Amino acid sequence: MVKERARILVVGGGYVGMYTALRLQRKLKQELGRGEAEITVVTPDPYMTYQPFLPEAAAGSISPRHVVVPLRRVLPHCRVVVGEVTAVDHAKRTATLTTLATEEEGTGPRQLTYDELVLAPGSISRTLPIPGLADFAIGFKTVEEAIGLRNHVIEQMDIASSTRDPAIRDAALTFVFVGGGYAGVEALGELEDMARYTTRYYHNVQPDDLKWILVEASDRILPEVGPDLGRYTVSELRRRNIDVRLDTRLESCADRVAVLSDGARFPTRTVVWTAGVKPHPLLAATDLPLTDRGRLKCTPELTVDGATHAWAAGDAAAVPDVTAAEPGSQTAPNAQHAVRQAKVLADNIARSLRGEPLQTYSHKYVGSVASLGLHKGVAHVYGRKLKGYPAWFMHRAYHLSRVPTFNRKARVLAEWTLSGLFKREIVSLGSLEHPRAEFELAAGGKPSDESSGDPKGSS
Repeated sequence: MVKERARILVVGGGYVGMYTALRLQRKLKQELGRGEAEITVVTPDPYMTYQPFLPEAAAGSISPRHVVVPLRRVLPHCRVVVGEVTAVDHAKRTATLTTLATEEEGTGPRQLTYDELVLAPGSISRTLPIPGLADFAIGFKTVEEAIGLRNHVIEQMDIASSTRDPAIRDAALTFVFVGGGYAGVEALGELEDMARYTTRYYHNVQPDDLKWILVEASDRILPEVGPDLGRYTVSELRRRNIDVRLDTRLESCADRVAVLSDGARFPTRTVVWTAGVKPHPLLAATDLPLTDRGRLKCTPELTVDGATHAWAAGDAAAVPDVTAAEPGSQTAPNAQHAVRQAKVLADNIARSLRGEPLQTYSHKYVGSVASLGLHKGVAHVYGRKLKGYPAWFMHRAYHLSRVPTFNRKARVLAEWTLSGLFKREIVSLGSLEHPRAEFELAAGGKPSDESSGDPKGSS
């Protein structure tokens, strides 16, 4: 039994937020039933996105709705609030909250009080002041970006197929990806695979007409899988006529021309930015201690260092790695740690409320897997290195076991099975991004700036 009534506020509905709330509603089931505890989850989206499946969603192997997990369904004993926490005053145990209704109400942000705080807002894309980047590039962190990118790639093939201008055709069929980490390499591999397959349905677009460029500032890609598999990945991508440029930076993409640090210039209508992430801006709007890199200083028990009743994990937290040989090491900000940290964090909150000793988070990194397209991949797990089909199969098996809820596991497995029996879908639904554009034209109005005057286009 908890010592006193506890109001638990979970900020964020990603890996840490969802798994922490999910475990808390199990651990505190009796207390929730007696009204001795309440759990509030504040999240910008009413769903959790399983990001490792975004490349396959972009390639059409998985439906977008199966990449996300509805929070209200899996958290029936929690109060889910769709909104954003913009500031936290932990000394007063209050969080400043904006919701979809606050602007309509005209009352401004409201204050939410709590007893226990779990900060898990995740991270955002780390961008640089590159000319044209904010105007023309797209990220790859959300399901909306993944599906928008799929629609955009197929739309560019439609443009190339119908234009008579060779310059427009060349720019439409040139795709530049910046960042050689998991997101960039997997997105590039899956989309290149999908686009190459799609060319068979175009009478005047051949696979060799497509130009794919991967730009990486360091001297290797996929550092998590080790140098050997990183070199293999470069060779595999280049074998597929993908232009991999190491030790190269994007200097400008203004006027739809990608200018690289090695002097190369590529007219392109597609620039995908996956060059790292940075802590969520909310962390700077709190009175909690931060590291030099802007992450929360945490203890091995996942409490915020020096702040009672405050907890953190995942991308937002700098958690000491007690398994590392080097002192001062921190756990990597990835899903493998986030899911396991959420379990310990929830257990420790329940233990703290009951006056029990806390557990220490300890997990030795087991390895990494990455997909490079259908039946292609690399894996470095428990010291063993795999590549090709075995690595791709391990990638799918691992993530199928990790995607939340049996419902999603069954649906994803069914889609993979059906995709092996039938042909790929090659439909672009760019009009979904501007659903009112065609009606505005029919009603005699002018299409909004967002639709660019094209009711069917995605760009």
